[in-house]
Amino acid sequence: METTETLNETQLITKDQLLNQWLGQRKVTRRVLDAFPEKELFEFTIGGMRTYAQLTKEMLAMDGATAKGVATGEWSTLDEEKPELTTKADLLASWDESTEKIQKYWKQISIKNFQEKVVAFGQYEGTGFSILFYVMDNEIHHRGQGYVYLRALGITPPNFWEQY
Repeated sequence: METTETLNETQLITKDQLLNQWLGQRKVTRRVLDAFPEKELFEFTIGGMRTYAQLTKEMLAMDGATAKGVATGEWSTLDEEKPELTTKADLLASWDESTEKIQKYWKQISIKNFQEKVVAFGQYEGTGFSILFYVMDNEIHHRGQGYVYLRALGITPPNFWEQY
C-alpha cells in the first residue's frame, strides 16, 4: 500500500504505515494459527494457559471491533466465546473476515480519532492510539504463546520477521 500522506515534524509515521504494520503482524499471527494441527489447536495447553483456539477467539473479538470503535465511536461488548468457530478452517476464515473489517473501517478513521478519549468494550480507557496499540500488543503476546505451543509440539513456527 503506497501512501501519499506528507509527514510533518511532529509525526513519526503515517496512518497507512501504522495500518501496514498491524496487517503485517496479523499475517504472521495467521501463519501461526495455520501451523497448528486441528486437534492440538483446540486441546493443547501448557501450564494452565488457554488453547490457541481460545486465544485466537479473544483476538478476533477485539481486532475488527477496535477498528470500528476507533472509526465510529461505537464499541461492542467483547464476545470471546465465539462458539460457532469450531474448526481451524472456521478460525482462519474469521481471521480473514476480520482483516477485511479492519481495512474497511481504517479508511473511516481520521487523525483526530486517534487522539480522542474512548472507553473501549466498556472497560479499557484510553485514546484511539492507546487502544490500537493495546490490541496489537495483545496479539503479539498471544502469538508468542502460540510459538511456545508449536515448539512444544515439535513444529517450527513461522519466522516472525516475515511480515509482508
